[in-house]
Amino acid sequence: MNKKLRGKELKEKLTHTWPNVWENTDDTQKDMIFGLGDEYKSFLDKSKTEREAVSEIIKIAEENGYISLETIINKNIKVVPGTKIYANNKGKSIALFVIGKESLEKGMHIVGSHVDAPRIDLKQFPLYEDSNLAFLKTHYYGGIKKYQWVTLPLALHGVVIKSNGEKEYIVIGEDEKDPVFFITDLLPHLAKDQMSKKLDEAIVGEGLNILIGSIPYNDDEISEKVKLNILNVLYEKYGIVEEDFTTAEFEIVPAGKARDVGIDRSMIGGYGQDDRVCVFTSLKAILETECPNKTAVGLFMDKEEVGSLGNTGMESKFFENVVSELINLTEENYSELIVKRSLANSKVLSADTVGAFDPNYPDVLDKRNSPFLGKGICLVKYTGVKGKSSSNDANSEYISYIRDIFNKNNVIWQMGELGKVDQGGGGTIAYILANYGMEVVDCGVALLSVHGPFEISSKADVYMAYEGYKAFYKS
Repeated sequence: MNKKLRGKELKEKLTHTWPNVWENTDDTQKDMIFGLGDEYKSFLDKSKTEREAVSEIIKIAEENGYISLETIINKNIKVVPGTKIYANNKGKSIALFVIGKESLEKGMHIVGSHVDAPRIDLKQFPLYEDSNLAFLKTHYYGGIKKYQWVTLPLALHGVVIKSNGEKEYIVIGEDEKDPVFFITDLLPHLAKDQMSKKLDEAIVGEGLNILIGSIPYNDDEISEKVKLNILNVLYEKYGIVEEDFTTAEFEIVPAGKARDVGIDRSMIGGYGQDDRVCVFTSLKAILETECPNKTAVGLFMDKEEVGSLGNTGMESKFFENVVSELINLTEENYSELIVKRSLANSKVLSADTVGAFDPNYPDVLDKRNSPFLGKGICLVKYTGVKGKSSSNDANSEYISYIRDIFNKNNVIWQMGELGKVDQGGGGTIAYILANYGMEVVDCGVALLSVHGPFEISSKADVYMAYEGYKAFYKS
């Protein structure tokens, strides 16, 4: 007869606590964690916009043997198991494929993340002068707390198409010798009325005007001398005239590099970690995937922060069209039914971040069901708002499948949700992929200060995300 368990033994058998990564890794693994953290910081610094992220992904992919889908088609290159392909969607979203041994009809293993991040965009005619100062009018993108963006050093990143058709890429504010930009705020001595307002009313959207200059053009016969001088500087340096703003995509982001956080250097602070932490780790994972059984897909999409709409968002037909092209290249007889089967038979990790438990704000978080920094990659069964509205809500069978992969591959993981039930909520691309019939669960890295200009991740969680996505691809 088995000995009856009591006390501590019974508790160890029946209860569960999520392990801390740092307490369950040896010195060799810790060196790997810190090494990966340095790689990740470099990626963040090079990928502050969706265009820059896609450009960096293409560069890295080509260095690792990936060929563009356009080249595959135009040069009639044979696609076989192990072929590495990327499909670039207008420089703003991209999909990477490692063709598997099994037919695409049997489904793919997909890790889907998004390359866009909350930011401030310039309006079409942004430049104006007021009180001998030049400013740029803006329209913010995604869910930001507007008050967090004032009195910060800011950088301008973007692209402009000039009247002669030339495309000019511009980055100002990242080099230490560059000037930076700025949104002003009231001094506390005069902020009585402002400080009595709600946080979301104290700084208004139309007040996020970027200070860009103050020297007047040396000509007494003209008005708006400061504005003209700014236009003159832009023309002399970049060949830009005011009308060119209408064909530009200029984004304002926090200036400066990602940094180690904490005296123990255990965390990373930087802009845009939602969701480029999942972009980096899933990219790293697929680059190390060779000839899997099922085709491995790294999906890096735009527009998630504004609903995934548009021709570079997940709601577009981009991914479905690319899968159709691949099936046409790999199957003897193409049919729409095979495309539908391929999509429906696929399994997905919707790689997006989630808010970690923050002891400074415990009232909005359910501590028993929140993810924690340093406890590994996080599975999120459902997102949505209040009553799981707009949520995918993954099924038990699929979560069991992912749990088994992680446990067998020594991936330290946790489960969590985004705050208390009636506190708010959010969404990911999970439900869009689920519309095809795919099995999908959200799975990403927990962050502190999500959507802030400077977000915090744990290097341990970054590493476990990489290990988790790699295990999923190879399963």
